[in-house]
Amino acid sequence: MENTISKLDEHRSTTPSKWRENAEWRMANKSWMRYSQRIAMMMLDKMEELGLTQKTLAERMDCSQQYISRVLKGTENLSLETISKIENALHLEILEPAFAPR
Repeated sequence: MENTISKLDEHRSTTPSKWRENAEWRMANKSWMRYSQRIAMMMLDKMEELGLTQKTLAERMDCSQQYISRVLKGTENLSLETISKIENALHLEILEPAFAPR
């Protein structure tokens, strides 16, 4: 038993885990994250349909590929400006149906 514990100790991280902070952050931001995740899924579907890479989309939106990667994780708090850029780059309606006259 001691041998097992000592082997586990050898692989223990020296930095403390941030799982609690991350979980609390997700709970505090749950409402807008739902929208961000839906937008990310819409983007991924459209990118697949158009055969676009993250790099190509980043070029169309005039931003970095790293930013596109963060957006596609569904945890980025998107501004209206960014949503508009996504719509234009992917020929996708994200907000339009919500604001269409009835």
